[in-house]
Amino acid sequence: MNSTLRTAVVATTAVSIALGLAACGKAGSSSSSSSSSSSTAAAGGSQVIGLLLPENTTTRYEQFDKPLFVAKVKQLAPNATVQYANAGGSAQTQAQQVQTMINAGVKVLVIDAQDSAQIKSSVAAAKAKGIKVVAYDRLAQGPVDAYVSFDNEKVGELQGQGLLAAMGSAATPSAKVVEIDGDSADPNAADFKKGFTTAVAGKVNIAYDASGLWKPDVAAQKATAAFNQLGAKNVAGVYSANDGMAAGIVTSMKNAGVKAPIGGQDAQLDAVQRIVAGTQSYTVYKAYKPEAEAAAQLAVDLLNGQSITSVATATKTSGSGDQVPSDLLTPVLLTKANIKDTVVADGLYTVAQICTADFASACTAAGLQ
Repeated sequence: MNSTLRTAVVATTAVSIALGLAACGKAGSSSSSSSSSSSTAAAGGSQVIGLLLPENTTTRYEQFDKPLFVAKVKQLAPNATVQYANAGGSAQTQAQQVQTMINAGVKVLVIDAQDSAQIKSSVAAAKAKGIKVVAYDRLAQGPVDAYVSFDNEKVGELQGQGLLAAMGSAATPSAKVVEIDGDSADPNAADFKKGFTTAVAGKVNIAYDASGLWKPDVAAQKATAAFNQLGAKNVAGVYSANDGMAAGIVTSMKNAGVKAPIGGQDAQLDAVQRIVAGTQSYTVYKAYKPEAEAAAQLAVDLLNGQSITSVATATKTSGSGDQVPSDLLTPVLLTKANIKDTVVADGLYTVAQICTADFASACTAAGLQ
């Protein structure tokens, strides 16, 4: 991974405050909270950093991205406050959260956009107030100061390679593959799709292609429709753009009697367990720690008026045509063979967390315990 972060002082205090933003009222509903290493937004002035994440259906944001980001900010800037909110899958809620943070006096906003196009006006409003903006994981449109994510076309390429490897000799130009993509409001979804289709072009037949909107239930419905249309026995492989949707699709596959490889991305714990059990073939591991810590470094550098060129060594063009200094990290294809060398070695999960009672025998067979 290309994350070389400077060592700094360890913070000594942490205080939680609430933003009090309304919930979304649906699956992945909005939640909001804040973590502070010194003072509240009202009193903290120039030392306030806002963190806005898009949804909480995908487990990574609340479980990893938020705490890792907050911890690194505390280490780098003990007097800084991190104010946090989750949009719960609603672009409208996220726009309200941006305005709340502008009113609260934040000086840097780190935004993982629920909708990269709709967030443009909010980014412009923040910039008009002199607030620096870091796009996190998804490249927001508008005058963004910096961006940190993974090489998302490479993620899609790895997904395609993983599916072809899992299909083996069944991967032929006539083999029917079901493709369930992410939400088009997320620019990463287009990158994943581009990388995937490039990797499998001419090697399999994408016989059904639909968006699962990053929602397991929607993905399951689309997959069921695909299986009914194509015939369960005619499906040779299934592409899911992430692990959350894969969970829903796997259930649809079981109900329809589809026996074919399926993969995802994000290396969610349940996906790793499915890989151990053999109901999912692969995922793509994007290490959360270097991504969150790079975002924290960029935020603190911008807060202090320092150069970001040591972190943002690349450039990415956003949907609005803006050239954004970027840090693009390297993803890894995760299969049963390298679980120990990836998520376990990095401390993301312990063997005990993966190998619960339901997966004990499969873990033994996989050499995990």
